[in-house]
Formats: sequence, structure tokens, C-alpha cells
Amino acid sequence: MHTTVRQDGPWPLPDGLGQAIRGTAEEIATLVRSASDTALAVPGSEWTVGEAAAHLAMANELMADLAAGRERPYGDGTPQSLAAANAESLAVFGERRAEPLATMLMEQAEAFLDALSRPAADATAPTTPLGLMTRPVLASYLLTHMLGHGYDLARALKRPHMIDPVRVGLCMPFMLSVMPRVANPAATAGLTAHYRIRLRGGGAFNVSLVDGAVQVTPEAPPGRADCTILLDPVAFLLIALGRLNPWRAIAQGQVLAWGPRPWLAPRFPALFTAP
Repeated sequence: MHTTVRQDGPWPLPDGLGQAIRGTAEEIATLVRSASDTALAVPGSEWTVGEAAAHLAMANELMADLAAGRERPYGDGTPQSLAAANAESLAVFGERRAEPLATMLMEQAEAFLDALSRPAADATAPTTPLGLMTRPVLASYLLTHMLGHGYDLARALKRPHMIDPVRVGLCMPFMLSVMPRVANPAATAGLTAHYRIRLRGGGAFNVSLVDGAVQVTPEAPPGRADCTILLDPVAFLLIALGRLNPWRAIAQGQVLAWGPRPWLAPRFPALFTAP
């Protein structure tokens, strides 16, 4: 499904986002090609390196199709439906060899960027597995998705990961847009609180909850935040994607909190389900 939207001009990508998508795809492809055995397990996952790379290649193709205006239903946005869609697609797509997967994920990232460069594609906003998004947010989504699985592959292959503060900043349009959608109703129920989230050396945003309803804004609402949380940007993304235990980040000094209700800080990650 695609919804026509009014606009006065094209939707340009934020500075550096296209380069980050291309560079991340290239770095992940290099990682995949370095794998001597794609049957190696990915830590903290049920997937092997080959399965994770296959998922990335297919996901990049899905994103390229969405950017080009093609409908691609893929679950209903819930973690359960996305996991089921992932399992189904991996069962159908049997390629697990490093070279073909590395080539495919790079080619599909390039196809995505090519689709965004075409003026005809600017008239519609695609419905993604996580809801309706403008194309700049979709591009931020693609980068975020690649970084999460690229991190997994780097851990599996014992290589440096490619997440850095600049790339985290480029992930933020997607993260801010999707947070209300992935709020955990069981954790947010009845909660009224105002969080101010600051990324060390970067931007900030606000998360307000009123009786469990979640609103995310870049501007500070009137009044003082109940809890301000300062995080290392890489730690923020890894926690948000379910790759880093918040308590470990706190122990390593990557998270600080203050305000009238600082005890709200440890509760914050549990308010959301990793997309």
C-alpha cells in the first residue's frame, strides 16, 4: 500500500546518509566475504553468519522495492510477525555462500539509492514493515537495519563493527519516528513521565508519557524533565536495537542520569521493544 502525499519538491536525504548506506553495505560485504565458514553461529542469535547475511541481502532488496514504489507486505510490524516473515523468507531463499550474498546486499543498497534519486518516486510514501514512512526516514531505517546486523556479523567474525557516532546520528530520524510504534504497552501502562535523552557529543530528544501514551519530540516541552539520560551514542543505538544490556552500559560509564526522578532511567529501555 502506498499513500500519495503533497509536497512542493523532492525529499532530499540528510547530508551523508547516502554515503553512509553505501559505505555500510560495502563494509558488511567485506565482512561476509572474510567468513571462511558461513555456518558459524552469530552470538546471541539463532542465525548463522550465512543466514544473517541472507536476511540482510533480502531486506535490502525489500527496501529497494519500497523505495521504487513496489508493494512488499512483510508482517504487521509486531515482533512476532516480523520474526515469522524473516523465518519464511529464509526458508524460501536458500543462498548461504559468502560471495553471492555480499554482492547482492551491495547491489540492493545501490538499487535503493538509485530509486531515491528518481523524481517519480517522490510522490508516494511507502508502507514499510514498521508503518508509513517518508523516503528519508526509510533510508534511515535501511541504515539502522544494516548497522544492527552488521554489528552481529562483526561479533561473529571477531572483527571491528562499523557503528560510529556519525552513523548513529543518521539513524535518528528512523529511531524517533518508530519509538511510539514499538512502545511496550505492558511497560508503559499507567506511567506518566518526561524523559530528556541526550547523546554525548550529539543531539537530544524528549519522550513524554501521559498515562502510558508515548510522544517523542526533538523539542523540549515546557517544564523540567523528570529524568535526563546522557548516553554514549553507540551505546544508545546498541541498547535500542537490543544488542547491549543497559546495566552493562551503566557499569561501563556509558550512561548517566539525573533529575527529580532519576530512578526512572533504568526503566527507560524496557518501555520499548527493539525494532
